[in-house]
Amino acid sequence: MADSLKDLALALDQFARERDWKPFHSPKNLAAALTVEAGELLEHFQWMTEAESRHVSAEQRKEVGAEIADVLLYLVQLSSELGIDPVQAAQEKLRVNAGRFPVAAGKTLLGGR
Repeated sequence: MADSLKDLALALDQFARERDWKPFHSPKNLAAALTVEAGELLEHFQWMTEAESRHVSAEQRKEVGAEIADVLLYLVQLSSELGIDPVQAAQEKLRVNAGRFPVAAGKTLLGGR
């Protein structure tokens, strides 16, 4: 079983190759599929209050987990197809955001929270 994003990317590549799906896995198609799955994830929270969204039932949690998995799988496939290390990209983005949003500014923006 894959225990890292790199392992997961290799397993996904093999899965797609075994089914002859690779010709359909262009970056455009993968990004579109990712968006669809993200919408399906959001659908589970539609019409919930903020509080309700923080306390989902065990069944809802299982369903949300399946949608999170779909989003992750397409994101990993897209990253792999483009040769982008998603962890490295996320770390760089976090560094950029830390510079853009210093701690003091964030506390002021959120009313001191």
